[in-house]
Amino acid sequence: MGRLTTHVLDTAAGMPAAGLSIDLYRCDQRERHLLLSVITNGDGRCDAPLLEGTNFAGGRYQLVFHAAAYLRAAGISLPEMPFLDEIVIAFGIDNADRHYHVPLLFSPYGYSTYRGS
Repeated sequence: MGRLTTHVLDTAAGMPAAGLSIDLYRCDQRERHLLLSVITNGDGRCDAPLLEGTNFAGGRYQLVFHAAAYLRAAGISLPEMPFLDEIVIAFGIDNADRHYHVPLLFSPYGYSTYRGS
């Protein structure tokens, strides 16, 4: 069976983003439904897959990474209105038998992601 995982790296500090809050939503045509909220561990990963087993199904999802809160907690000075507050990655799961890995590399002014393995 498939699963969903993530890994977050703070590229400004050159290290894993430990203690970053992430929300996972399942999205339908009209609204999004919060499935879980987690905090990354010391390696910038979650202690368990975000979704797996019978909870892992095809569809549209969003990962919301609370970047500004993490950066402020790390002592980074940000403007009152940060450039990146929440980083939202909207993605689809087409095949529930596969592993979907959604890494995030970010700094106060930019980010990148891709489908990892």
